[in-house]
This record gives sequence, C-alpha cells and structure tokens, in this order.
Amino acid sequence: MVVYAYSRLRATGRDFRSLYDALRHDEYAALAPANVWGAFHGLFGVASNELILVTYGDVAGVADALANHAQVVGADTLLLEPTARPTQAAPRRREGLYVFRFFDVAHKDVDEIVALSAQAWKSFEGGDGYQAVPQGLFRQHDGSAETGRMLLCTWYDGLNSWQQSRTPPPDAAAGFRRRHALTRGTIAYATRLLVDR
Repeated sequence: MVVYAYSRLRATGRDFRSLYDALRHDEYAALAPANVWGAFHGLFGVASNELILVTYGDVAGVADALANHAQVVGADTLLLEPTARPTQAAPRRREGLYVFRFFDVAHKDVDEIVALSAQAWKSFEGGDGYQAVPQGLFRQHDGSAETGRMLLCTWYDGLNSWQQSRTPPPDAAAGFRRRHALTRGTIAYATRLLVDR
C-alpha cells in the first residue's frame, strides 16, 4: 500500500514562494525517496507564507526533513492511506482549484464513508453547471485511536464550479448527506496547484 504525507508548512518569509523555490531547486532531493504528489498555495484558509505539500511513497523521513528545512518555521505532517482514490500514485498536473476537506471521524465509520463517497461521485462528476473531479479520499495511516481524520481532495476548474457543485445531482446529494451524518465536523482549504513552467 502506498502511504501519503500531507504537510502544511510555514515559511520564514512573508510568502510561500522562497520556500517553494528552494524545495524545487534541488528537485525535492531533501524529501527523497518520497515523490511529490503536488505542491499547493492557498486561496482561502491558508496564510500567504504557507505551502501545502503532498508526498507519497517512502514518506518516513518527510516530516523531519521538512521540519528541519532552513526556510521552514513550522511544519505539520499527517500520514495517510488512499481509499477509493487515487487508484494510481502519480503527481497532479491539472491546473485549477484544489479543495482539501478534512473530516473528523470515528475510525469504525471510515469504510462506510468511503463507500458513500464512491457511490455519490458517480453522479456528482457528471453534474450540470460545474466541473469537479475528486482526486483523493484518504484515511489516517494510524487508525489505532477511536477517532481520527480523513482527507478529501477535489479538483474544480474554478470557484464558480465549486459554488455550483454545492447543489449536486439528487443521488449525490443524498450520499453526501449520509456521509455528513457520519462525520463529527469538517474544515476545508481552497488552494491552487503550483505547476512548474
């Protein structure tokens, strides 16, 4: 099973750019042998000097490498396992809006949440008036406690699509309501994928 690491970083400077450039300069060698799934800067809910970095593969050393980086003043890393998506470990390439939504859950409910999500996506992705594709639904790697977190990452072509998707097709809406009933709370962060040119 591929393990992912979601890292939220605070840079020493006023914005995320110098940290991102430093990490990219050496092609993320400090994180090897982990691979980069995506680097994201914030639109809403993320400070201007924060960078979200998602890595996968051999991520055992990622938290320490990032916490000890010269341009990082704060780093929080959560280890995750993929569920219904992604089905293949590969970097994100598609430009657009990526919304990271955390769910507080009871670990006993994770499988049901995954099943409800996968079923709802069948009509959600074909909804009228918006473009949206769930990129990943992750469970916490350490599920030994009674409660924990899940992470959903969804791509939208822009904020208008995100807003329109709040009214999905009826089948999807019903599944999302049932999923919501199993969660103890959520929080979402709107970001954009940083794409090297």
